[in-house]
Order: sequence, then C-alpha cells, then structure tokens
Amino acid sequence: MKYETNPPDAASLMLSARSFGNYDLPGALADLIDNSIQAGAHEITLTCRYNDGDPEIRIRDDGHGLSGRELREAMRPASSNPLTERSPDDLGRFGWGMKSASFSQCARLTVLSRQDSELTGCVWDLADVDAWRMGVLDDHEIAATASPELLVTDGVEVVWSNCDRLSENNTITQSEFNALIAHAGNQLGLVFHRYLAGEVRGKRLTVRLNGRKIEALDPFYRDHEATQQLEPEPLKIAGCTIDIQPFILPHYSKLLPNQYDQLGGEEGFLRNQGFYLYRNHRLIISGTWFRLLRHGELSQLVRVRVDIPNALDHVWKITIDKSDAQLPAALRNRLRQLVEGLRRRSSRVYRSRGGRLDRPGTTSVWSRHARGGEVRYAINREHPVIEALLDTGDDKQRQTASAALKIIEQAFPVAAFGQDTMREPDAIHQTLADPIAFRADLSAALPLLLMQVDGDFTALEKLLRITEPWCEAWGATESVLKEKGWINA
Repeated sequence: MKYETNPPDAASLMLSARSFGNYDLPGALADLIDNSIQAGAHEITLTCRYNDGDPEIRIRDDGHGLSGRELREAMRPASSNPLTERSPDDLGRFGWGMKSASFSQCARLTVLSRQDSELTGCVWDLADVDAWRMGVLDDHEIAATASPELLVTDGVEVVWSNCDRLSENNTITQSEFNALIAHAGNQLGLVFHRYLAGEVRGKRLTVRLNGRKIEALDPFYRDHEATQQLEPEPLKIAGCTIDIQPFILPHYSKLLPNQYDQLGGEEGFLRNQGFYLYRNHRLIISGTWFRLLRHGELSQLVRVRVDIPNALDHVWKITIDKSDAQLPAALRNRLRQLVEGLRRRSSRVYRSRGGRLDRPGTTSVWSRHARGGEVRYAINREHPVIEALLDTGDDKQRQTASAALKIIEQAFPVAAFGQDTMREPDAIHQTLADPIAFRADLSAALPLLLMQVDGDFTALEKLLRITEPWCEAWGATESVLKEKGWINA
C-alpha cells in the first residue's frame, strides 16, 4: 500500500468551523475568556460596538501574552490533541476553541499580542483563506489596530469584525444588539461566577463589558441564610474524583422580588432546577436532570453542583463548544438515588409553607373540630376574606356563598387524602410555588380586605401579618404593599 498526502481544502474547512459546536454569543465569548484565564489574566475587557450596523467586538486581557511563534501556533486550526495530558487547570481541549468560537460570530478574526514589549498580530479572513493564507500584520498595521492599552501592557487582544452571525439575516438593529450584549453579560456572570467571586486560585477575576464590571451570579445563592447547603459527596470514576454538592434554595417567601428574578433567570425557577456541571470551576451545563427526573414544581428549589476535572472530558463527552456533556453510565444509579432524596427535601420546604392549624395568633383558612372521637375540618368563617365574601351582596347572594362553602367542606376527599399521606406524604403539594400567582391572588383579595379594615392601611398590614396565606410569605406580601405605596418602602 502506498501513501500520499490528502489535505483538506482550506476554505471549506475554515467555513465548516463556523458550525463546530452550538455557539451563541455568550458561549463564544466564554471560550475566549477561558484562554485569558489560562494565560494568567487578572482583568479581561470586552468592548462591543454597534458601529452603525457593522458590529465589532474586542476581547482584551492582561495575561502573559504570546510570542510570535506561540501566536502562529494558536492560530493554527486544531492546534492541540484532545488526548494529550494537560495541566489540571487547563480549560481548553481541542485546540479549536478560539477559532471555532470566533468564526461562529464573525468572518474576520484578528489576534494581537504583546509579550515582553514585542508586538505581533495575525489575521484569518474567511474571504481569503485559499492555500491556508493567514495574514501577518506589520508594526504599522498593529499600531493602527490594537487598543492603546495593549500597546503598553502585555496581553492578548482578539478582534471580531464582519460579525455576520450575530443575527439570522446578517442585519441587526441597535436595540437587538444591546439586548444581545446584555444577555451575554448576564450569562458570563453565571458561567464564571466562581472566578469572579475569587473562589479559584485565590484571586478575583475582573471582567468588564463596555466599561461595566460583570458581577458574579451564584446560582446556589450561598450567601442567603435560608439556603440549605447539604452534605457533599465525592464519587470516584476512572481514577478521578467528582465532587457532588447539593443545595436547597430558599422558598420565594424568603426572597425579595429582585432576588427571586435573579435566581430564576430568564426562564424561571422551574427550568433552572437540576445539575450544574462545572469543569475546572467553569460552568458547562446548567439546569438539567440528565433524564433522571422530570422538571417539576416540588423539585424546583433543588440545584446540585457537580465538579469534574478536565481529565474526565472523554468520560463525560464534553463537546467542542463546552456547552454539553453526557452523564456517564457508572454514575447514573447513584445520582438517581440522590435526586430522589433531594426532591423529597425540596417538597418539605413547600409543605412547611402551607396552612397550619397550630400557630397561635394566626388566622387560619381551615379550622379543626374534634368531638366524641370524631374529627372534622371546616373552612374558617372568621378568615377575613371568607368573612368579607359572606358579607357581600344581598341575602340571597350571601346564602349562595355560604352554601358553596358547605359543599366544599362536605366534599373534602378524606379517603384519597388519607391514602396519599400514607403512601407519598412528600408528594403532597398544596401551596403556591409561583410568586407571580401569589402576588396576583393577593392583589385580587386586597379590595375585600381593605373594606374589612375601613380603608386603614396600618390596620391592613397588621391583619395580613396574622392571616394565612400572606403571613407565611410575608416578604412577597410586603413587597406588594410597598409597590402600591400602602406601607413605607
């Protein structure tokens, strides 16, 4: 058998690199930030300009920079072997990251570097890559392209121009661009929150987006006193350790509206429950159960941090864009047991927020009557909403309302409730899990309640503090009253 070289067509391969992985703008920026972290950067500056519909994006760091030889090597497609053993803190893998991430967003990639006062610059332009033609900038071109900061401080600056992938039809409005950049900032605050908070390497990473410092967004809200940090569990696989750390987030009644919105993100609590997979402290996947559990109301407060080393990339099948992975079969049974236990603990948080009949000084919705060895539950006619309902309208309307309450009481499903409490007590979920619905129901009840206290806002606040269900979620109740200006903010 004879052998002959059969290299790929340069233009075809480089254009194909635009579709490697499943990059969006935050994912592409995160891949470049990985390189900056690997280069020892303390501060990374992202500059995103609309430029009258021809956007330009710059990513500059203050790391150790690259020599001319190192820059040429970094610009070479597939510049590293994914099977090569790497340092434990290496965030890369395939050697495609900078190129594929950049081309997913732009058609012209310029990389400038300063190391020990030596400036170098290279360009890949997808309009002119035949025969692997890579542009090498001279001193004048570098001086005209680089930011003033790079000309005097070591580091690397990546410039994306001809950003034709920021929108589907290669046109983007100013407002669309601004929304895209704001979303990217929020996502980067989540992906790198452990670096931004100073948890890694004993130093705090600073990332600025158009001059604004990106704040760390901790998805586990560890600073909140009501967050439950459960027992960690190390698991061994392929000779390496995976660290599992479960958390139960606070019930919404313990959170301010802005805190709830931040923790819920753009898609809400229900979507963001589950595993948060980190590779070298960098978030890879968020809000997945790996098909071990369905996303449900009772488990929406559960979030599990999973830390894996880069030595297990092949086991977890980390994708080139570092946005997806597959749960190894060896861990599936143990993690299924873990999440079932966590679901029960999460459900107890909601159950503990439900109605209670044994709380002194509180007006309950239900009352319990025990007599002659028999127990009966009845709707409390002295609850202010029930009382207002029974006092509204003429005699016929009041009689109808009273009859409706009696029907509800008499039709209480005692047998089914008893069976459920015996078989699946942790599955019973009767309280509102959605603060938006809670606030809407409170707003609907407020006119009735205000009538009960003759329009006295101070008396209304006192009433709500001792009345179910609002006293059980006072933070959410108080925020509604403040928004209406009925109590002092």
